Amino acid sequence: EKYEKYNRLIDKIEELGSGMFETEEIYEYVKKQYGTVPEYLWKESPESAVLRHKNGKWYAVLMQVEKSRLGLGTVDIINVKCEPDMVGVLIETYGFLPGYHMNKKYWITMLLDGTVSEAKILDFLDMSYDLIDGMFNVDIFILKMSDAFGLRKGKNILHF
Repeated sequence: EKYEKYNRLIDKIEELGSGMFETEEIYEYVKKQYGTVPEYLWKESPESAVLRHKNGKWYAVLMQVEKSRLGLGTVDIINVKCEPDMVGVLIETYGFLPGYHMNKKYWITMLLDGTVSEAKILDFLDMSYDLIDGMFNVDIFILKMSDAFGLRKGKNILHF
């Protein structure tokens, strides 16, 4: 039942289209939203950055990787922590992959090539931050996603 809800939500969101989302826009968002600045930890990958929660844990990693490593050329990606029950459903959606170089049970990778919309990227980034903070609630996330995409009108809650 939980997977059906996620699938329906993702289907409705996919209908709304997508747009290219640059890493700099993500950095601006997290600075404004959480006071987070990117940390560049790897000399061999100077464009890769970690976003760290105020508690010190990572909540996102942005990298540029060869698409061939993902089975795809070079692409910018973002890894975010995800509710484990959602991972299996999400990675069946184009633009979402198992977490690259991360624990695939808890992390997903999203392509930053326009496949995944800006709104979805920010919602999953927020979810990741909340998971690290211990404040994530699946039902609230579904309602938030419904609101963000205009799928909930007034008191009529979107039913999956």
